[in-house]
Amino acid sequence: MKNRVDIDKVWSVTLLMLAAYIFGFLMRMIWVYQFKDNPGFIWNGEIMINTNDGYAFANAAREIISGISPVDGVKQAVHHYSPGLIYLTVYLTKLTPFSLETVILYLPAIVSSLIVVPIILTGRLMRHTFLGFLSALLGVIAWSYYNRTMTGYYDTDMFSVLLQFSILYALLRVAYRKDLSSVALAALLMFAYPYFYSQGMVIVYAVFVLLVIYLLLEYYKIMPSDETRDFAPNAVALYASIVLLSAPLMLVLPMGTRVILFALTIILLRVIQDNKKYMQYLAIIYFIGFLYFSHLFHVVFSQLSGYLFRGVEEDGLHFYQVVQTVREAGAIPFSTMANRISGSSVGVVLSLAGYIILVARHRPFIIALPLIGVGVLSLWAGLRFTVYAVPVAAISVVYLFWVIGGYFKDRKATYLFVTLATAAMIYPNITHILGYKVPTVLNKAEVEDLTRLGRMAAPKDYTLGWWDYGYPIWFYSDTNTIIDGGKHNNDNFIISKIMQTDSPALAARLGRLAVETYVDTNYSNIANTLFQNGEKDQKDPNLFLAKIEGNTVAIPPKSREIYLYLPYRMMGIFPTVMVFGNIDLTTGKRVRDAMFYPAYIKSSTGGMIILSNGIMFDSKKGELHVGKRKLPVKEFIVTQNQKDNTISLQSHIYHRDGKYAVVYMKSYGRFVVMDEKTFHSIYVQMFMLGKHDKKFFELVVSSPYSKIYRIKQ
Repeated sequence: MKNRVDIDKVWSVTLLMLAAYIFGFLMRMIWVYQFKDNPGFIWNGEIMINTNDGYAFANAAREIISGISPVDGVKQAVHHYSPGLIYLTVYLTKLTPFSLETVILYLPAIVSSLIVVPIILTGRLMRHTFLGFLSALLGVIAWSYYNRTMTGYYDTDMFSVLLQFSILYALLRVAYRKDLSSVALAALLMFAYPYFYSQGMVIVYAVFVLLVIYLLLEYYKIMPSDETRDFAPNAVALYASIVLLSAPLMLVLPMGTRVILFALTIILLRVIQDNKKYMQYLAIIYFIGFLYFSHLFHVVFSQLSGYLFRGVEEDGLHFYQVVQTVREAGAIPFSTMANRISGSSVGVVLSLAGYIILVARHRPFIIALPLIGVGVLSLWAGLRFTVYAVPVAAISVVYLFWVIGGYFKDRKATYLFVTLATAAMIYPNITHILGYKVPTVLNKAEVEDLTRLGRMAAPKDYTLGWWDYGYPIWFYSDTNTIIDGGKHNNDNFIISKIMQTDSPALAARLGRLAVETYVDTNYSNIANTLFQNGEKDQKDPNLFLAKIEGNTVAIPPKSREIYLYLPYRMMGIFPTVMVFGNIDLTTGKRVRDAMFYPAYIKSSTGGMIILSNGIMFDSKKGELHVGKRKLPVKEFIVTQNQKDNTISLQSHIYHRDGKYAVVYMKSYGRFVVMDEKTFHSIYVQMFMLGKHDKKFFELVVSSPYSKIYRIKQ
């Protein structure tokens, strides 16, 4: 018993927390060690971040530090999206000697490793501090949690699970101890959470509702109390918990109103604490208030429908939905779910079994069900949801090992077994970290191109690019965009159409019309505005686009410069980019069977070139072998980048009536097989071939990594 008493001392727990924190932090430094000597990943003397969305928050922090007022309304909105992350970044940059680039690089590792604190405290709450420590070692580096909180993953994800699990710990503390300090801790975390990661509130709502149900069942003796309970259930503890925890969750009310309500509620509870009936009425009123002012049912329905129902828009015009193409929002196999939660399929099965045993022996843990449930839901909703289950799964599997180890007669053997079993769970996660060499969002050369654009552009100017590159465009060029990582709905059609049209006139005029309309309508949805989507006088998009191309639609006068960003890295996703514009908005059906297949040479024999995607190109006959089909090639072009950033072209015509083209980008060692219409698209002609209509476009930045054009009209 002496060892058990010692480990529960404050200093012992603190040392365990520190050890687990250092472990989690050092594991996140492996990525830094792997890339610190790669000059292509370094900018301003620091490794760049590896998540696109991070540039939105970094740009907001940069604007605040520099005293810049963003011109674009969407940029302004980001300042309010996650103020906790943005202002923490601002203060760390101002109050420490570190640059903004250094702060955004290391902040995820510094913050996310703190997850060990609530995990160890949860173990302490169960009177198993050592199990909490082992669980922390596993949870802090588990596959999914590491991926979304690694060094350089500068995003709100660093707070999502950390604060959410901290709230779970606080609510478990309420269930175990039923004291005011536990309620106060939970309320404080609930007040703070939306300012760091508002999207996760639906899970907090679910955990709170389960806590209310649990407390009611326990109070009315439908569910007997655990033997480990420090305090017996009573009316004051029950109703006061419901009342005080409902207040911070009424998110529709302003923060100041909720704080005042919380303070007044404490006073009111002290007045009526001896009247059970009044407290019961107050609890009912506050819980109903929580349901109403949190918009609980609306939030749950909107979030579920957004991930479980995908496809083409059904109301008005039929726009393609971006969620259908986002990998992290798609269904995943069991093995992927298992790996990301626990590191292996065996591990996740043991974790789920451990959770059942944990609930059976520590009933308050039933309130953690939403976190485990969301993890399992990832099988249908996407891998991004696996991360929420990680800490609970870590505690559950270690507790299972403890239960199994309890059958050993020797106490030392029990501890040895639990330690070795946990190490076996940790091992595949460490292996994953060593092999997870994710690159930075952009390389140095690409950043140089964007900063060159920034030196010639004004803050009010716009850069048209695919939404994946929206936030980096903000940060490095200080120009605005019309689609980005947070705004990529119907307006994707506009950018996609510009990229794939074979008409420079349509691309230039549509770009000008889109930007000027966007600004004049206070940053409203461009596509809906132009086509009057869902209105009685809804336009025929096909006819309207034809009029734009023919210059029979009035184009607003030029109020700012507009640039077109065509990066090499978009080549890999260009087929997906085309999907959004290759659709008849009136029917929702695909306009044509577009072909764009980038590949590398796998082998070449006797003029037969076999590509890495399985397509074969007979360079003698000018034929493509795609499966069992033989397709005649009209034109074969070899491109090569020159020292002056121009592109030399060598062309060979095979079949005048052929409907396919092959481009060999010699400088990249890459073949691209495409249909003839795609070959004449803006992206292929202006980036791959370096050809543009000087009436409509001016090349302002050119490198092997990107071509940036100014729209002249």
